[in-house]
Amino acid sequence: MASTVLYHLRRGARRPWVRVALFSVAGVGAALASALLAPLIPPDLGNSIGANAVDQILSLLATSMLPVATFSLATMVQAYGGATNTATPRAVTLLMEDTRAQTAVGSFIGAFVYGVVGLIALKAHIYGEQGRVILFGLTLVVLVLVVVTLVRWIDTLSHLGRVGETIDAIEVAASDAIRRRADAPYLGGLPWCPAPAGATRIVAARAGYVQHVDAAGLQAAAEAKGLVVHVAALPGRFVHAGRLLAEIAAPTHEPVDDATQARLVAAFVIGARRTFDDDPRFGVIVLTEVASRGLSSAINDPGTVVDVLGALVRVLALWSERRAMAPAAPLHPRLRVPGITTDELFEDAFAPIARDGAGTVTVGLRLQKALSALYAMGDAEFARAARHHADLALVRAEAVLSIPADLAVLRAARDDLGRPD
Repeated sequence: MASTVLYHLRRGARRPWVRVALFSVAGVGAALASALLAPLIPPDLGNSIGANAVDQILSLLATSMLPVATFSLATMVQAYGGATNTATPRAVTLLMEDTRAQTAVGSFIGAFVYGVVGLIALKAHIYGEQGRVILFGLTLVVLVLVVVTLVRWIDTLSHLGRVGETIDAIEVAASDAIRRRADAPYLGGLPWCPAPAGATRIVAARAGYVQHVDAAGLQAAAEAKGLVVHVAALPGRFVHAGRLLAEIAAPTHEPVDDATQARLVAAFVIGARRTFDDDPRFGVIVLTEVASRGLSSAINDPGTVVDVLGALVRVLALWSERRAMAPAAPLHPRLRVPGITTDELFEDAFAPIARDGAGTVTVGLRLQKALSALYAMGDAEFARAARHHADLALVRAEAVLSIPADLAVLRAARDDLGRPD
């Protein structure tokens, strides 16, 4: 199915080795292109550039770029380890998919490959006098690109793996997933309803997390046979062998044929871990994990929690804003899909922070202010969820804190929820 293939291609393209391989191939192609384009250079111009001029620059690239790439990889690995210890291991995937780091390492290795291949071809007298002119020009271009990449890479290294950078990366991933789901609250289908009696059950073949549901593929298969698909497992749901993925209702109440069942099962991508792409709740959960790590006794960094609360407010505000603009007409009318509720998002976002930060006045105060902001900017459902979690956070704080002045500050912040400015 097209959506499933695109999903795998999109995830595969983010792997670091893909960009490095592309730059390496480009380096080989650039080095050999000089021999192919040699006839385009006038013979008189070819005599003006000697082999030694190009030889020295290529040797410089070949000897310096590999150590630079090795150092960059070591720095990246160290940054990933730092993010694991100070933020959350779930964020390392996002850091590994950072195109800036991949481009830098790929550029350095590509320049190294270009230098080595160029030297070999130059020593083998493949270029000739005309080809050396093109090789010289390409080498100067590669040098400029390497210098630009180095300057940008130095800026990237200054904050690679830092907690703030990690929070920003998680927020971007969560916002993208929230935006896609809010634009299609039921994956483009209709709200879920129970399947009729006798519906065919589609179950998982192995244990893992649902990472992607090909709604277009389900719609096409259902439309071809006149079926209605009642989806039971959204991205983020853990399933095991025999766990229900969907129920298929046929107009004639007859069992669905094996070929159609296999096609429907193939629309559910199951993997070992949750991913950010199609799982909005996962992004929110990972942000909360960073806050909980900041509240641990080993780190004790309430400032991180304050940053996370700001990110959570922006992510949930995006959910409220985009959901209000969702198209009324379904793209896949033969699908019945459960939606994500506001209560689920608020529970994922604020319950762990309220529990772990109950004894910290700074966290409790910022949490009340975050919930007050969401109360003001959302609809009635948002207001109800924000009020509930503000009350719950206050109850948790009252059970832990013993100083009256601290409790008075939190109670005053709770009373401000919903009050006009």
